Amino acid sequence: MSPSADQLAEYTKFANELADAAASVITSYFRTDLVVENKGGILFDPVTAADKAAEQVMRNLIRAHYPAHGILGEEAGMEAGRSEWTWVLDPIDGTAAFISGLPVWGTLVALNNGQRPVLGLMNQPFTKERYLGTANGAWRNGTQLKTRNCCSIANATLMCPSSAMFHMPAHRAAFETLASQARLLQFGGDCYAYCMLASGFVDVIVETGLEPYDVQALIPIIESAGGAISTWQGRSAQNGGAIVACGDNRLHAQLLGMLRHIA
Repeated sequence: MSPSADQLAEYTKFANELADAAASVITSYFRTDLVVENKGGILFDPVTAADKAAEQVMRNLIRAHYPAHGILGEEAGMEAGRSEWTWVLDPIDGTAAFISGLPVWGTLVALNNGQRPVLGLMNQPFTKERYLGTANGAWRNGTQLKTRNCCSIANATLMCPSSAMFHMPAHRAAFETLASQARLLQFGGDCYAYCMLASGFVDVIVETGLEPYDVQALIPIIESAGGAISTWQGRSAQNGGAIVACGDNRLHAQLLGMLRHIA
């Protein structure tokens, strides 16, 4: 069910309240001497007290205001609701950047209506940038966003958090092919890179191994700014996996032709 105009306004206001609450926790930890845990996996996957505390404060607010809504968060997992609505939370997307003192991390908040994310927010409290996407458009601090035209990989700026994520040979080969053809390759950024794509500064982002909480908030921001985001096979990106995002739909279609056969 799509939200009514009044519902969307209400939920957008609440998403901003969640971002404010998380920011009040996170900023007290940023660029301090943190204890960092490794959640394990193929790559170093850090988590801190800031991640856990910020998610907890957001979960508490959702339970208090919308007790029937579900919650999916990176740190505490899934809490099933009694309605179609689910809040999808990543308290600090880009924890590696966070613990390195780099301001290219952000808090991600999405609202899913049971079919797709209908609202997405990325908040970077240190730089005081807030990105919002709904069916009505995409904005940074109230300024409307628009992706830029780029219909050729040869003219594109390509971003990826790290080439180390392409641990499967087929994925690595596909990434290296795209990287060799792009005009400019930049590493890092996580959610911040997607917001730069929505802002018209980046043309392509390619990743693998994403979880729903890594990407759901970014989908409305990118799509409402004029871009496209999907799995490498052209399916909805909301469940994560191998993801390709482009500012120009023509370039997205071309890259899917190169990527959709790769499992």
